[in-house]
Amino acid sequence: MQIKLSDHFTYGKLLRFVFPSIIMMVVTSLYTVIDGFFVSNFAGKQAFAAVNIIWPFLQLVSAAGFMFGSGGSALVAYTLGTGAEKKANQIFTMLMAVLAAAGAAISVAGFVFMPQIAVMLGADETLLADCVLYGRILICSNTFFMMQCAYQSFLVTAEKPRLGLGLSILAGVTNAVLDFMLVYVFPLGIWGAGLATAISQVVGGLAPTIYFMRKNSSSLRFMKFAMDIPALAKSCLNGSSEMMTNLSGAVVSLLYNLQLLKIAGENGVAAYGAIMYVSFVFTAFHFGYAIGGNPVVGYHYGAGNKDELKSLLKKSLILTGGAGLLMMVLAETLADPISRIYVGYDAELCEMTIRGMKIYGISFLMNGFNIFASAFFTGLNNGLVSALISFLRTLVIQVAAVLILPVFWGLDGIWFSIVAAEGVTLIVTVMLFAANRKKYQYY
Repeated sequence: MQIKLSDHFTYGKLLRFVFPSIIMMVVTSLYTVIDGFFVSNFAGKQAFAAVNIIWPFLQLVSAAGFMFGSGGSALVAYTLGTGAEKKANQIFTMLMAVLAAAGAAISVAGFVFMPQIAVMLGADETLLADCVLYGRILICSNTFFMMQCAYQSFLVTAEKPRLGLGLSILAGVTNAVLDFMLVYVFPLGIWGAGLATAISQVVGGLAPTIYFMRKNSSSLRFMKFAMDIPALAKSCLNGSSEMMTNLSGAVVSLLYNLQLLKIAGENGVAAYGAIMYVSFVFTAFHFGYAIGGNPVVGYHYGAGNKDELKSLLKKSLILTGGAGLLMMVLAETLADPISRIYVGYDAELCEMTIRGMKIYGISFLMNGFNIFASAFFTGLNNGLVSALISFLRTLVIQVAAVLILPVFWGLDGIWFSIVAAEGVTLIVTVMLFAANRKKYQYY
């Protein structure tokens, strides 16, 4: 039986509803994980470092997709909750049209200025050519990737999370097969890895577009629309936290790379890349849960179901805490074998990666609460609180930590930076929940 946004969510029903979104995010995170595995093992340490240096920019330009998807889906779900289905579809269509236009403009500018961007990100003469090549290939598919990121949320709002999962798996399998063919079978190196990811991103963005252009059984479809500036502004504000997460992630990754190049050289950047791939997969659970749960929160907030909001918050905190504990244990236990998969060919680099991963893994105990809290306030259409949590977590505290802690602890200080950022943000998150309790009455 199909689960509706208007349903009462037990633990089982909640997990069944968000599970496709969780797997969808895991599959999406595998884009970089698979690329990293093939590039590191079959193209070499230098190419691997080049991918990690240019990746912050590619993460930066994809931020609009998450903003429109998360913020827009919260508004669309809220509008559906009020019973205005036609207006919800007009907002949905407008947001995707604006996103496609913005993506095309970003792609053109990014392609032209990629050499200058690579230099700004820290690429030297040794890494510059690979950085520019990989970046230009992926910027060409950027519009489709931005749309894919947005569709991940809108397919949940359309009550079609399984379809979203299926389309993400299709794109992920495309990426894996093409990486194998273009990097291992035909040793095209970084060019092959970039092309494999670009093609899979086109698949991931184009397939949902075709679905929503045709008659379908979901609550969402493309239709004629007029520009609705207030709705556009509201969506951007709602999704500003997700935008901030990606923008800040790009800035922080750049800062990490610069600090690591100074302290540990090329090995430091490669070790950080391997740790990030593990982080992408582990935190995909929390981001997937946020994507799946966001429209549910938005719908019941729009419908005025305060008891359901209380129930959703309690269940989500329990599930998030359990998942965080499991991830921390897995990170500590699997640090050695995972590091050897990526950089086992270099003993010094492998030892550096193992230690960094074990320290970084402590943050998994806390980051789920912060990610959920930001998404919860997005669902409540409170973009300011949501953005504040993301801003503190991904930028302010982490930047301060990565600049200060290495002065005292060297390389370990860099790995501890994320732990400090998540811990301090969690304290602020608890305070924000308490401060907004009377307004939303969620506990």
